[in-house]
Amino acid sequence: MQIIKIKFALLVDLGIIVVPENYIHGKCLEMFFKNNHKKLYDYNKEITDANFSHPSRILKPGDKLRVRAFRQIVSGSTTSQERMAFLSKQLGNIYVGAQGAALVFEQKRDQLSKGEWYSSFDEAKNLWEDSDGYHRLVNLNAYFDGLFEFSIGYLEGSWIDNFAFLGFSLFLNDTLNLGT
Repeated sequence: MQIIKIKFALLVDLGIIVVPENYIHGKCLEMFFKNNHKKLYDYNKEITDANFSHPSRILKPGDKLRVRAFRQIVSGSTTSQERMAFLSKQLGNIYVGAQGAALVFEQKRDQLSKGEWYSSFDEAKNLWEDSDGYHRLVNLNAYFDGLFEFSIGYLEGSWIDNFAFLGFSLFLNDTLNLGT
């Protein structure tokens, strides 16, 4: 008999976020930082529309997304592949990249547990590849003192338990769309 060790659990169900009607995919990160830079402790200047232009699911105005944050519940480290395998088992999971993390900040930051860094995963082929050949993804960092930061992590890296991760599911007419 094989024993399967559970490594991840729900940290917080953030509910539904709605992509604003004025959302333009090719300019959304530029506009996000223009509108929110004073609300952020810091952000990595490499998080640009050019570097993060090809998420698996490009959001459209009016899209409704259920967002949940998960955390690691085992000691030690886990890999991006383990986290993405867990996400792939979540009903209707989609990857929305940096753009999803920006929307979470704008609409749900007050619901995020402090002291956690929230990663928004995507497939390697859809992530920005830096000059060293590493695939980079966005982290939304929620510090204990209430400050927020946007940083970038490595898909190829390992993760410890204070690095939570975001899971997104597309909703249509208030029901989960399983065909995405």
